[in-house]
Amino acid sequence: MNTVKIKNLTKTFVKITALDNLSLNIEKGKITGLIGADGAGKTTLLRTIIGLLIPDSGDISTLGFNPVTQKNELTPLIGYMPQKFGLYEDLTVLENLTLYADLKNVPHNFEKMLEFTKLAPFQDRLAGALSGGMKQKLGLACTLLGNPEFLLLDEPSVGVDPISRRDLMQMVREMINPNTTVLWSTAYLDEAHSFDTAVVIDKGKVIYDGRPHDLGATAQEFENKVIDLMGGYKQEPSKIAENYTLLKEIKECTVEADNLEKKYGNFYAVKNNSFCINKGEIFGLLGPNGAGKSTSFKMMCGLAKPTNGTAKIMGIDITKDPEKARSNLGYMAQKFSLYGSLTVRENLEFFASAYGIKFKNRTAKVQEIIEVFGLKDFADQKSEELPLGLKQRLSMACALIHNPPVLFLDEPTSGVDVITRRDFWNHITSLAKKGVTILVTTHFMDEAEYCDRISLFYHGETIALGTPQELKDKAGAKTMEETFITLIKESEGE
Repeated sequence: MNTVKIKNLTKTFVKITALDNLSLNIEKGKITGLIGADGAGKTTLLRTIIGLLIPDSGDISTLGFNPVTQKNELTPLIGYMPQKFGLYEDLTVLENLTLYADLKNVPHNFEKMLEFTKLAPFQDRLAGALSGGMKQKLGLACTLLGNPEFLLLDEPSVGVDPISRRDLMQMVREMINPNTTVLWSTAYLDEAHSFDTAVVIDKGKVIYDGRPHDLGATAQEFENKVIDLMGGYKQEPSKIAENYTLLKEIKECTVEADNLEKKYGNFYAVKNNSFCINKGEIFGLLGPNGAGKSTSFKMMCGLAKPTNGTAKIMGIDITKDPEKARSNLGYMAQKFSLYGSLTVRENLEFFASAYGIKFKNRTAKVQEIIEVFGLKDFADQKSEELPLGLKQRLSMACALIHNPPVLFLDEPTSGVDVITRRDFWNHITSLAKKGVTILVTTHFMDEAEYCDRISLFYHGETIALGTPQELKDKAGAKTMEETFITLIKESEGE
């Protein structure tokens, strides 16, 4: 029996075809993973299934109802958690649960929910003060209230660490009715094997629908097969690295942290953080949400003042001479932080000016970057109109326009498709071979394998430091995801 039946569904937005003659059945009582990159059509499909969007053409049935004409009958049977779930950040955990229980007209029986989510000690904490993983657990808890027949989760695990991702899946499996159907969308291919059925969507079309193990026995096999279905990926020499020239003599210890600390009241966000990153090294900073990675990044960039200790870029103390230190640094933020109303060219011109490239050289430098980064066809397009992969490429172009010897990348591939991810890492590893020093954070555990060394961060401190293989050996694990989870739990004394 199928909870959802879709035939020849099409949905367009102006010039963009979000769903392209898509047909799909979603089986009752199963957890189906809807897997695809940002812009693949996942959110449009979910919203069309529950009647929040009206398709241009095609037939759709959800729990036996037409979601367009019978939306009022359908809505009470559905639990929907959108990407940016509507938690009230100025209400406490308990107040959010109470509000959603009242909206759904269900009893205030939260004890089991609070215990399972490990939110019981934090029920009086404001939702806005929770970590990313805790917010997602609270959002999912609110969505589960009332035991919906059909649960739709739009990227509930985006931006959260592997432990929180496992907790969310366990929460769904153990707290839903066995007959409940779950549709869980994600950009993480390595989540595929946690679903009963995997539906891979690309450019509004279904390119795979079946059991994940039938496509690939392991996460890496599955990823390779999906890449083949998307047309394949051929690694070519990085033009970005080929055209990159380091303009300065570089000492071996390019990026240095010495007992770096950040304290808020009695709380240490970062404590006793020390490391030295060498010229041409890719150094990964891994850790759960709230571990202190972003705080460390901000201190290293001079965006937050350390409570104690020092950070140096190319031997220059970031607190004593932040402007000079930052001139050696290219920074690519986790979220797209360029100017959406400016064109690609205008953004590049702005950052060239901000990084001190002289006016007489600026036009030629911008044109060179446009050519090298493959942005020629989009040079006069507003950056907010670009697909995510191109936005990320533009962000990297702006970070590298002044040829810095050091590059900081905060989750540079979050949300992009698997082929774009591989392309990005081709550029990153090629830049490192040219001598660029790279500090990177990521929640993709397979990306950790590209790093020369990794610092595993937890509760503001480094709990393990070494090459990927050294950390796997220490944890007695075969994969970086197992390594991450094992070492974190060992640190907790479990």
